[in-house]
Amino acid sequence: MVRVRFAPSPTGYLHVGGARTALFNFLFARKEKGRFVLRIEDTDLERSEREYEEKLMDSLRWLGLTWDEGPDVGGDFGPYRQSERVEIYRKYAEILVKEGKAYHVYAYPEEIEEIRERLLSEGKPPHYSQEMFEEYDTPERRREYEEKGLSPAVFFKMPRKDYSLNDVVKGEVIFKKGSIGDFVIMRSNGLPTYNFACVVDDMLMEITHVIRGDDHLSNTLRQLAIYEAFGKKPPVFAHVSTILGPDGKKLSKRHGATSVEAFREMGYLPEAVVNYLALLGWSHPEGKEILSIEELVASFSLDRLSPNPAIFDPQKLKWMNGYYLRNTSLERLVELSRPFFEKSGLKVDDENYLKKVLEVTRERAETLADLPGEARFFFEDPEPIDIPENIEPAFVSLREELQSVDWEMDRIVKIFKKVLKNSKIKPRDFYMTLRRILTGKDEGPELVNIIPILGKEVFMRRLERALGGGT
Repeated sequence: MVRVRFAPSPTGYLHVGGARTALFNFLFARKEKGRFVLRIEDTDLERSEREYEEKLMDSLRWLGLTWDEGPDVGGDFGPYRQSERVEIYRKYAEILVKEGKAYHVYAYPEEIEEIRERLLSEGKPPHYSQEMFEEYDTPERRREYEEKGLSPAVFFKMPRKDYSLNDVVKGEVIFKKGSIGDFVIMRSNGLPTYNFACVVDDMLMEITHVIRGDDHLSNTLRQLAIYEAFGKKPPVFAHVSTILGPDGKKLSKRHGATSVEAFREMGYLPEAVVNYLALLGWSHPEGKEILSIEELVASFSLDRLSPNPAIFDPQKLKWMNGYYLRNTSLERLVELSRPFFEKSGLKVDDENYLKKVLEVTRERAETLADLPGEARFFFEDPEPIDIPENIEPAFVSLREELQSVDWEMDRIVKIFKKVLKNSKIKPRDFYMTLRRILTGKDEGPELVNIIPILGKEVFMRRLERALGGGT
């Protein structure tokens, strides 16, 4: 069975790059009828926070990326937080030590740094070897460690040979002999390093495919060596392309919003974010761009992942969000938009009224946050305008004609035409002025859609104010 994982560190909000990684893993698992595992890599105790873990999971749920195993739902391969697996890492590190594939190091961090500085000063790469640490492995130093309650670091004995990776996205990658020296797998504080914990977890959780960002490609050499040391076949690796900003540089905060939470707060719909992220480094076989989650699952395959960097285009995401906003149900749009109306100071008491308003205003909106601005005139009277003197008589006549008419659009339109015929003013001047009286804007939904929703009382009040007869 295909088993994939998304393994974020709870040190901040969910970045769109991480969300895309999670999405690709989710799509592959669902396409192959496999398992999608959520693992929390929280061994960075200083930066990891449970609050961020909750926010990460909330963002994934909002995107619809549900997992089959994880810290909250359990599973047969738990625990799913690395902080709860420390004894497992210690056990497997000691296995390597006993087999002569790793060794204890009793040097203090500053002493290790001195070795590094010496190698650099001699023009050598800072590659460690067991021989470099032997002078510190004395009975006195061991006793000193024991008295202080310290644990020796554990270094992995890196084989001096070439390694080859057949990556699904990058193709064949060769890591040359001597690229790195021996490296830490367990720190002196008793916690594992990323590369060691990652391999132990993937190995024990029977992960078959590792789909992740290509910024992790440099980690793969160490991980291949650790798999080899345990006599295990590594999973299939697929390192997906980097996401760049519009300027061609790595996507960061200087480009604007970069977290899922930020886009959610800005009024983006989850299906739009998912659809857009899927197209960053992957393409549909038929070149389709608007794809539901079901269509993404059905058409997803690793061989369509691109090795080329993906450009994050905020305008295209906004365009795509506008498409989904216009095509979602009005009932759902009422529910989703209500917080944005309240945040903008517009009180919504009548859901049916809001539904009518959204039906005519969403065509011009690209995000949920745009809707209150587009719809404000349905809830608040705009500032009164001064009607030009040459067309004011037409609106006086309009007021008189509408006083006793039934509020039906076909009757109202007939009166508009009658007033226009009698006044002989240009229709454009008449309707543009009427729009400004009713909405305070030069553009917006069609008047025939606005007037029935506003109702006769509001229409007449705004007209009276424009004619100087109201406040």
